[in-house]
Order: sequence, then structure tokens, then C-alpha cells
Amino acid sequence: MGRSAIKSESALRALVQKAAAAAETAADAAPARKRGNAGNASRVAASAAGEIRIIGGQWRRTKLAVLTRPDLRPTPDRVRETLFNWLGQDLAGWRCLDAFAGTGALGLEAASRNATQVRMVESDVQLAAQIKQLAQKLGATQVEVSRGDALAALQAYQAHWDLVFLDPPFSGQLFVPALKAAHAAVTAQGYIYLEAPEAWSEEALAALGLVCHRYLKAGAVHAHLLKKAEAQQG
Repeated sequence: MGRSAIKSESALRALVQKAAAAAETAADAAPARKRGNAGNASRVAASAAGEIRIIGGQWRRTKLAVLTRPDLRPTPDRVRETLFNWLGQDLAGWRCLDAFAGTGALGLEAASRNATQVRMVESDVQLAAQIKQLAQKLGATQVEVSRGDALAALQAYQAHWDLVFLDPPFSGQLFVPALKAAHAAVTAQGYIYLEAPEAWSEEALAALGLVCHRYLKAGAVHAHLLKKAEAQQG
């Protein structure tokens, strides 16, 4: 690991530790009547240092320091390992879009496995900046990171992506619009990876022109590998 990479990760860890310490100090100094509303303090404290690990490919076993959020769920190691067993270990020539990038675990995993193009979109400014830093640390030159709206990113290209990752907030209402947009965004033989709080039925997927190619439940995560219905029939 180069000196600049070590310095970057050290700086990230120092930043989150400093933020957490500041939040704790603010909470201690606040009047008792305000501590029930520790909005800023709790939000900053929630940004504690976490860690993700690349499972396979050229950066296999590399650990990366990441920020956390209350609603942020990095795809578990077991799920990522199974997903890329389904897809194959070498994604050379593949174009991938990680529409709800979060920590960047899925997109960076694809890049580690030689994907030709990996676009990662994240609405949170700090998380988007962090993914850029991680991609630079790894030397992942095929990775493009942008802060923006996932649905807009999906709608920007038609029949372009070989693989689209969809891991929207479980508490939101983005699943149906994201799946509709992803159906149009992937190539005829492309794949859509969907992570959800429950299993999607054949009927619900059929209404969107999709079929489930592979499925895995791991804890609270329901992982689906989807294809276009016409591609599966062909």
C-alpha cells in the first residue's frame, strides 16, 4: 500500500473520530431539557468509522474504512460472495451501474473483478466524496463517481448497462420506479441485482417485465438477481 493511500485512510479515520468526539462534547454541554432532541449530536455520532472488505478480484481482502449512517446497509460479505459466484468471477468487458452506491461496496467489488466501466451514484455528499477517495486509493480508474439522483442516473441510458445494482433505502418507496428504470437501462441479456427487505413474488416481477434468475435470503436481506422476462424466455 502506498504512502499516500495510508495517509488518506488515516485522515478519514481521524476525521470521523474528531466528529464523534465533538458530538459527545456538545451533548454533555447541552441543557438537560434539550438532550432529548440531540439531533445534530446523534447524527454526527452516527457517522462513526466502519469498514468494508473487498471479497474477490485484484483487491481481494482489502479493508476500507467507511462512514456509517443509521439507514446505510453495506451488502454483507456473504451476499456479495454469492452474487459474484452467480455472475462469474471475471467481469471484463462489463458495464456496471451502482445506482444507490452507499459505501460503494458493490461497485468497488465489480471494479475489483475487472469490470470495464463502473458508474456509482450516491445522493449523500459525504458518502459520494468517500467513494471517490476509496476508488483513488485502489487505483480504480474505470470507476466514475457522481453525487446525484439514482432514478435520473438509471434513466440517462437505455439498454446500456450489463449489470445494474439496486439497493435503495428499505424505508422508501423507490423499489418500483427503480426497477422500471433499470429494466430499460440494462441490455437485452443484462442483469439487475435487487436488495430488498422481503422477497419479490413472480407476479410482482412479471408486472415489471422481470423474472428472478437467482435468489438468496441472508438475515434481513433478500437478494435477487433479475433478468428481463423476454431474455429468460429466449
